[in-house]
Amino acid sequence: MAVAFTAPKVRLLNNVRNAIIILVCWLSGAGCDHQPESNVKTKEPETLPFYASADFSPTWIAAGEHVPDSMHVIPSFSFTDQDGDTISNNTVKGKIYVADFFFTSCPGICPKLTKNLKRVQDSFLLDNDIVLLSHSVTPEKDDAPTLSRYAKNYGVQKGKWHLLTGNRDSIYRVARQGYFADEDLGQQRSADDFLHTENMLLVDRKGRIRGIYKGLSPQEMNNMIADIRLLKKEPF
Repeated sequence: MAVAFTAPKVRLLNNVRNAIIILVCWLSGAGCDHQPESNVKTKEPETLPFYASADFSPTWIAAGEHVPDSMHVIPSFSFTDQDGDTISNNTVKGKIYVADFFFTSCPGICPKLTKNLKRVQDSFLLDNDIVLLSHSVTPEKDDAPTLSRYAKNYGVQKGKWHLLTGNRDSIYRVARQGYFADEDLGQQRSADDFLHTENMLLVDRKGRIRGIYKGLSPQEMNNMIADIRLLKKEPF
């Protein structure tokens, strides 16, 4: 005749069985989860690739290895933010930052890009090592007061997230030559071509591009947040 056990009795029997297994392992002097030392593998540290060309082909360099001095870095820049402050390479020196491109009168993707980027801001709001730079691609219209109103509408935090304006040629030059923004493979862009892209770029403490993300994708923002946390672990 089969014996039916109630749930409490089943849990008691399982606990007794587990205790016996542990006791046997302890008395035998061998851990049940023990593996031969030769089979234990050390996990390689995670790292992010480097991007040094407009085709965004990743260059992988193992953690701890020397990064070539020739690796692409963002060229010098100097712009004005929504508070009238000058923002340059010195502002982000030694910091990790995200760069993107927008304009305040954009009726399409820009509001979505800004709202998605705010998630990144809020994730690192109290972390002074993380900065956001949003460049206006219509700087002749987006002066500091206009950017200030936009900032208030979207919850842009002063000192954390800089909305940038300045000389149009300078913005477009650093956008295309520095961040490789709006560059299609095999298609040359002139200085007069309007710049508009949903790409957001992650830049490390030494001004090197380490990630590219589609700003309209919430999942890509999750990836960016995770990559920023990973990048923070790299030695400066």
